[in-house]
Order: sequence, then structure tokens, then C-alpha cells
Amino acid sequence: MEIGQKVKICRLKEKVSAEVIEKAQKGQQGIIKSFKMTDGSGVGVFVEFPDATTNWFFEDEVQVVNN
Repeated sequence: MEIGQKVKICRLKEKVSAEVIEKAQKGQQGIIKSFKMTDGSGVGVFVEFPDATTNWFFEDEVQVVNN
């Protein structure tokens, strides 16, 4: 995964807002804006959606969309 790539939410491991759940169910796409180190050795990504909201996800919660 790289900054600027389009992704969609493929699963959710943590409790999230109803807004994020709705985006996942609709298959809404967002763009990776940056990365975040998680508590373990994992990496998360900050995703910005078309409505300008940003949320972070574990790397295995999103998948790259090939257009």
C-alpha cells in the first residue's frame, strides 16, 4: 500500500461509528493519506473519504482498489 492509492473497507476489527460502518457497507472508496504505527508491530493507514472525513484502519481492514 502506498500514499495516494484508492482503497475500500473490507472488514472492521474494532468498534467504529455508524458513519464508518455505512461507508463500509456501501463500498465507499477513500484515499490513503498517511500511515500509523500500531501498538504491536503492525501498520495502520489514515483514509480520507470523498466527504473529507478521515479515519484510520488496520492494514488488513482495507484493500486496494484497482481502477
